[in-house]
Amino acid sequence: MPFDFDLLVIGAGSGGVRAARMAAAKGAKVAIIEEKYFGGTCVNVGCIPKKLLAYAAHFSDDFDDASGFGWQLGETRHDWKTLINNKNAEISRLNQIYINLLEKAGVEIMSGRAVFADANTVLVGEKSISAERILLAVGSEPVIPDIEGKEHAITSDQVFYLDERPEQIVIVGGGYIAVEFSSIFNGLGSKVNLVYRGDKLLKGFDRDMVAFTLEEMEKKGVRIHLHSTICCIEPQQAGYSCVLQDGSHLRADKVLYATGRRPVTDRLKLANTNVHLNADGTIRVDENFQTDEPSIFALGDVIGTPELTPVALEQAMVLVDHLYGEGKREMSYEAIPTTVFCQPNLAVVGLTEEEVREKGIKAEVFISEFRPLKHTLSGSSERMKMKMLVDRVSQRLLGVHIAGADAGEILQGFAVLVKAGVTKQQVDATLGIHPTAAEELVTLRQASYLID
Repeated sequence: MPFDFDLLVIGAGSGGVRAARMAAAKGAKVAIIEEKYFGGTCVNVGCIPKKLLAYAAHFSDDFDDASGFGWQLGETRHDWKTLINNKNAEISRLNQIYINLLEKAGVEIMSGRAVFADANTVLVGEKSISAERILLAVGSEPVIPDIEGKEHAITSDQVFYLDERPEQIVIVGGGYIAVEFSSIFNGLGSKVNLVYRGDKLLKGFDRDMVAFTLEEMEKKGVRIHLHSTICCIEPQQAGYSCVLQDGSHLRADKVLYATGRRPVTDRLKLANTNVHLNADGTIRVDENFQTDEPSIFALGDVIGTPELTPVALEQAMVLVDHLYGEGKREMSYEAIPTTVFCQPNLAVVGLTEEEVREKGIKAEVFISEFRPLKHTLSGSSERMKMKMLVDRVSQRLLGVHIAGADAGEILQGFAVLVKAGVTKQQVDATLGIHPTAAEELVTLRQASYLID
């Protein structure tokens, strides 16, 4: 009995859409099913709207800096509704672009929740759809821990659609999302308290660079509470009171939990297949993204790899090449560049100092910390820090870290160098663009210290 489709994709986020389009371009008959919104987390409640809000938040610094350059500004006021309405319009535009791309590629689009009937069949409502291969690209969703009053908290899914900007907000968490929204709301004028149970924010980033970034954030007004846990959230006549484990209270108009995400697998009825999960709830796959069920594949956030849009996009390209191409493309998780869009930005590619030490690599560490030229007139005390780790034997770049304005924009080019195995001598031989902050990275001549 023939199948309805060669490939059926469940989930129209970045990875799912890319896989569907590329497979169709290879001649496969493809359909895609989406329950919620096209573009997935990134487009709708993730990196795109977050970056737009981060742009908005940075204007407060720009207004403060302007007077040193001779600009005389009147009273400034931010209208939250205008920002959110304009953001929503842009997201709607992007949703339609994703739909147009799929239609142009010849992919059949279906809306609704897909559940498995067997290894080659899913049900969408009363409709049964069969496929030779099925790809799960359903992503992840935020979770709130089970505390008293959790129903009063919001997640990153809701924060993009608030009717009003909270004058006071408590943000709970220690990762990207918590740190980024702390800067966003602080820049827009809210009083921000960032609460984290551990002793270190941004796990996995270079500790030295994180400490510098957090110090700069605190200078701008973000209040950071480490070793702190909220026991309960109590509604008040206006807003909420967050009760910490030491008995102290933090007042908030909104409480945002950014304490983690879980893969969206519980609604798929995977029990009707041989797909198995890892201990953390992610889907178990091999190096070709194939699950324990030969006809079912998975990629993106749902398999527990780095939760980054470019990772899902590359996984999709590798999978399609494996299924419908030459099978030569391989997925590498080494030297993945990333940026935390807080203020200031924190960007990284390659190894951290802690990882270098753990691996026993003999290395040179080059560090530059300085006040950017802009702030010699702006009067701002904001500083910038750059760090480069170099293998002492091969002289190859091991890692590059930047904390400061536009760090992500600067780092992208250096990510190519790290990935390509460029040496420190080749970096040194490159002329800088003067005057820029980025030129610091090609003028680092004296190592700050050695790692043995």
